[in-house]
Amino acid sequence: MTVEEIIMLAGMAAVTFLIRYILLAVADRFSMPPLLERALYYVPPAVLTAILLPAVLLPQGYWDLSLNNAYIFGALAAVAGGVIMRRHTLMASIGWGLAVFFVWRLIF
Repeated sequence: MTVEEIIMLAGMAAVTFLIRYILLAVADRFSMPPLLERALYYVPPAVLTAILLPAVLLPQGYWDLSLNNAYIFGALAAVAGGVIMRRHTLMASIGWGLAVFFVWRLIF
């Protein structure tokens, strides 16, 4: 690595650390409105959906809505397992989705 790259990485690390440190240092002095807290509850599922949906529907880089796409059926099984189990165990839902995914790949 060159000196410029090291300086750039150090600067990026410092900016990232300082932004997060400042916000965490003053976080206990502020309270969020209940509406915002309720809205933030849905951020992790929304982000996870935004990351996974393209991988499920576009596994080879193009739309694949056929019966050969095991990703769709594995994802649907994981969602169904999560709905049926009512958030009691995340690992069981993931395991159910993976089991359906692998069985679907064996069949098709």
